[in-house]
Amino acid sequence: MVHGEVVPCIRQHCPAGTVRGNEIYMVDNDPFDDYLRQAQGFIDSGQIDSEEMKYKLEIVADLGRARDAVLSGDSAWPALVRKGLISNNLSHWSYGYPFSEWFDSQPDEALQALRALWADDDTPPGERIRAFITQVPGHQQRRGVGTRLTPVSVLLMALGTEYPPFRVTPLNRAYDRTGYPRPPQDADEGVMYEHALAFLDQLVERSAGRPSNRLEAQSLVWLMRREAADQEEVAVEAAPAAEPEATVEQPASEQQTDEQPPMSLEELADELMFDVGFLRDIEKLLDDKGQVIFRGPPGTGKTYAARKLAACLAGSPGRVRLVQFHPSYAYEDFVQGYRPIRIGDHPGLALRNGPLLDMAEQARSTPDVKHFLVIDEINRGDLAKVFGELYFLLEYRDEDMHLQYSAESFSLPPNLYFIGTMNTADPSVVLVDFALRRRFQFVEFHPARPPVAGLLRRWLHRNAPAMQWVAGVVERANEKLDDSQAAIGPSYFMRPDLDDEQVRLIWKHNILPYIEDQLYGGQERLAGFELDVLRREVEGSVAPTGDGGEPQRYQVNGSRVQPAPW
Repeated sequence: MVHGEVVPCIRQHCPAGTVRGNEIYMVDNDPFDDYLRQAQGFIDSGQIDSEEMKYKLEIVADLGRARDAVLSGDSAWPALVRKGLISNNLSHWSYGYPFSEWFDSQPDEALQALRALWADDDTPPGERIRAFITQVPGHQQRRGVGTRLTPVSVLLMALGTEYPPFRVTPLNRAYDRTGYPRPPQDADEGVMYEHALAFLDQLVERSAGRPSNRLEAQSLVWLMRREAADQEEVAVEAAPAAEPEATVEQPASEQQTDEQPPMSLEELADELMFDVGFLRDIEKLLDDKGQVIFRGPPGTGKTYAARKLAACLAGSPGRVRLVQFHPSYAYEDFVQGYRPIRIGDHPGLALRNGPLLDMAEQARSTPDVKHFLVIDEINRGDLAKVFGELYFLLEYRDEDMHLQYSAESFSLPPNLYFIGTMNTADPSVVLVDFALRRRFQFVEFHPARPPVAGLLRRWLHRNAPAMQWVAGVVERANEKLDDSQAAIGPSYFMRPDLDDEQVRLIWKHNILPYIEDQLYGGQERLAGFELDVLRREVEGSVAPTGDGGEPQRYQVNGSRVQPAPW
């Protein structure tokens, strides 16, 4: 058979394809094999070892020691379990502190549950998970089976490389890309985990040597998910895919796309390390008025969160467009205006639509899904001039009016939403007129208030446990600044491979110049914001976690300020 030829096949033997009557028409390439071919690049490059396996094998070893302590009754077990569960980027941050409180308040019950999870017998993993998770206080109130399973799967790593960590989003995307079925919607934690193990076993069985075990297979799934996410970021306005050479026409409702499945709000909350209730509140605000503004100091993740949330609610980054306002941005740039063109050998003008009309047309063409226009630095433009008739249309979505350059009537489609971001640290642009305030809902992004409060600590726990002292320094600097609209945001330090040298450079070239601007007229205070000074000040102090957990105590280790042991 010629590669790419479309052939009929028997229904039960075809994992995917176009149905017509009792036949399925499909291209002969196997999506599972395609997935493994793409994944091979990560193995050949060494990324699977350097970026995934090295630190996971260390976690397996740490949790193995914790398991030995639990099974032998060693009194050091709580500290060892905490180290294996919390000091890594595998588990959702919100579970670390509740588990710690459980270990302290009900040590006998926690010990019994861990022994059931880590029993030295042939108990299937699903039964181990059920025996453990039903004993965790408040487990039924936690949102989402997948989120509940994540930290338990990390604890299961104590049993070795055949018990890898579980995360909903990368596995769901891998299932869809390979044609492997997702677990049943009513699956509990045990069923979901065993379903994932069966999929990883397929990857191992069908590979050419690597992945050789389930932990390597899970690592490939994670790397492939990251690659897909990076491609989505780049291809926000990707062109439609070309038609294959041979196709069978389908109804629109049955047509398949190669687009990755949308992320749920719960999965996005896990990625952003926000409480999912905060994101649901924003969704309700958008459904109410159709437009919100994220306001707060720089470095609080407003733009990043706006783009991620928009893509999540839209179901695809292709239904999201980003624009940035600035002092020279005009109505003609945003809505519609005349632009110079060449007509033959002579200059001329042509009426061109701006991003607003483009997105409105796109939204109107697919009315069953949401579309988003993200306006970064919304208060840096002359809003009355840029918005023009939009002041009316934003408030009266069911009415239309004539635009400035067009004789045709226009209205905003109800499925077009707006998310703006607004920097509150610059006094020259912080004010917006009352007309805009009435039309937008405002959402606060502030380092002292949820969800940004404690975000740096949570991120450091997950990504750079040895650098947790940085959160104490930032909190101390914000206390000394004593300006709610000019606080230092966490995103300056949320960088891969954060170390002392990176922190020093960030502080010198980003934070100190920013603080100097805020202290205009009071430069004598600047010396108190030097990094070394702040590190000495937090020595031995108690800094709040900001996320509802216990305060974090600090101690001195040579010239470094570090979190004290649990």
